[in-house]
Amino acid sequence: MKFRYIIIVFLVVSNLSFGQNKKSKGDIYFYEYNFAKAIQEYRKEEMKWPLTQEQRLKLADSYFQTKNFKNAAQLYIKINKENDTILSTYRVNKMLQSLSKNNQKERVDAFLQSKSHLLSEELFQNYQFNKELLLGGESSQDFKIENLSINSSQADFSPCFYNDKILFSSSRILSFKKGSKGNSEGFLDIYIAKVTTKGDVLTPNPFTRTPEFNYHEATPYYSEALKKLFYIRSNSSGGNMAFNEEGKNSLAIGVLDTTNTFRYLLKDLSTSFYYPFYEVETNRLYFAANFSDSFGGTDLYYVETNNGQIMSRPINLGAKINTPGNEIAPYIHEGSLYYASDIFYGFGGMDIYKTNIQVDKSFSIPINLGDGINSKSDDFGFIVKNDKANNLIGYFSSNRAGGKGKDDIYKFSVSNQIGLKTFAIKGRVINSRTRRGVDKAFVKLLNEKGNVIREIYTNDDGDYSIELPWKKQITIKTGKEGHSSFSVTYNKEGMIEAQKEPLNIGIVALNDLIEEKESKEIIKLNKFYFNKGKSDITPLIAAELDKVVKAIRSFPQLKLSIETHTSSKGYTSTNKKLSQKRSDAIKFYLLKKGASVSNIVGSIGYGEEQIINRCVNGAYCLDFLHKQNERTLIVLVK
Repeated sequence: MKFRYIIIVFLVVSNLSFGQNKKSKGDIYFYEYNFAKAIQEYRKEEMKWPLTQEQRLKLADSYFQTKNFKNAAQLYIKINKENDTILSTYRVNKMLQSLSKNNQKERVDAFLQSKSHLLSEELFQNYQFNKELLLGGESSQDFKIENLSINSSQADFSPCFYNDKILFSSSRILSFKKGSKGNSEGFLDIYIAKVTTKGDVLTPNPFTRTPEFNYHEATPYYSEALKKLFYIRSNSSGGNMAFNEEGKNSLAIGVLDTTNTFRYLLKDLSTSFYYPFYEVETNRLYFAANFSDSFGGTDLYYVETNNGQIMSRPINLGAKINTPGNEIAPYIHEGSLYYASDIFYGFGGMDIYKTNIQVDKSFSIPINLGDGINSKSDDFGFIVKNDKANNLIGYFSSNRAGGKGKDDIYKFSVSNQIGLKTFAIKGRVINSRTRRGVDKAFVKLLNEKGNVIREIYTNDDGDYSIELPWKKQITIKTGKEGHSSFSVTYNKEGMIEAQKEPLNIGIVALNDLIEEKESKEIIKLNKFYFNKGKSDITPLIAAELDKVVKAIRSFPQLKLSIETHTSSKGYTSTNKKLSQKRSDAIKFYLLKKGASVSNIVGSIGYGEEQIINRCVNGAYCLDFLHKQNERTLIVLVK
């Protein structure tokens, strides 16, 4: 049995009991993964008696596995119409895949709109993003892809770096293992091959470091930091394969240490574990598994470890990554998680996706790597590293047309970013005065036509993160009710630079700029004085008036009135004229600095008409009391 089919098909039947309809030949062939024969037998049986609902679902699955997507889609849809709760999310994905592969993507959209309650918000977001990306995405580089000379007529897949060599999985029969009964392929085994300085892979041979084992060994990952090899093996007991109560043999993950001693790490007779990957920076062991809490088929998980010794329960990577389909083959490089998924909006069966790991360990929207790396067939088992020239070189597996075997390993090289280009920006919206994050501030991204294409809100700490397919130009706008707004526009070069570091955006709260005085809302300023009998704007006065200019720039809709007052010293008429000159001088300064006439709606000199203490005409007052009456207020009208 080909390992790729074990991964993809095992999940369809893993939760079904052999105890039901044992005499059905269709069921027997289905459980043997002989889907063409299963179709024949189910069709014969339905001529004699009605198939059970479960058998009809198996028939639809069999159509899907034999790539008869038209019949698969028709049967899935018919069953769903009869009972819209009977399809698991895993089979919903198969139905949508069948429609997509049968060029009925408009029906996919219609179904998603009518059955949105069945699928997660993250899935809809991922779908819309990748749909837009694949329809009009701009590729960052042209991949150079080559089929490796080491590929055989059997299945060759799941490469991993091993010092200056490569390990990979294969069902070719070159080692001591014998082919399984009734199967033209041998049990999977691990092979080693040399790698040239150009990345070419040569001279494959069985990998002899692992202890002798008669059954499946595959999907290796070598940790250079730990000097340990993680890989999967068939569950066995006493030298024989071990089966659960339903007669199934699952796969387990183990580790080979520096003494060539193997021990199991993740083992359960009813659960299969696939594709281990160890990240030394976090001490996490990632893998794929078909636990009962999955979002569909296989999901990606991790466990916390102490240098490879498991220290936690398996933790699901969540709905941003895991879908109603199958997710397999995790691999992390330079802060990005690569993995394969057969979710319905991809190119084919398995497609390779990339998601960026955020500072808080959450994930950005997974991005399909696009045509080239991905094809209409299954593409998975992606690994990559930097070569001596700091270019990217890597390998992946595919059963695309033109290969040598059932799965082949391909080499790729690219000089820069992998996959379709996106614009990803993150940072924090902060209060410019307090330097604290502003929660629930909007962050909008607009295209070159000024249309809003994304809008999100900051979290409680003011943080935001947003990503969208590459555009020719992007404008970022942010703000909040009662706060100022911010806007910046980037062209292509600016967009590239903006992504290199977090973009922290300062906005101002209007309440921080105003205060109440004399029963009025005024712009908050330090008190200033004109020279005696003068209306000239001194540097000290200008410094305060510049705060008003800044407030107007932050709040362009502000409407202000200038009110100037004098003390009662001197003639009343002279004080009236002087205060009006001072108000007009302030207005002229603000207009010269960029304020609009729509902002300055009033300029009034009150003279000594509004004394705020008892120092009226004829009253004896000390100078400091007279000074209290000399004041300028920039009043908030609206």
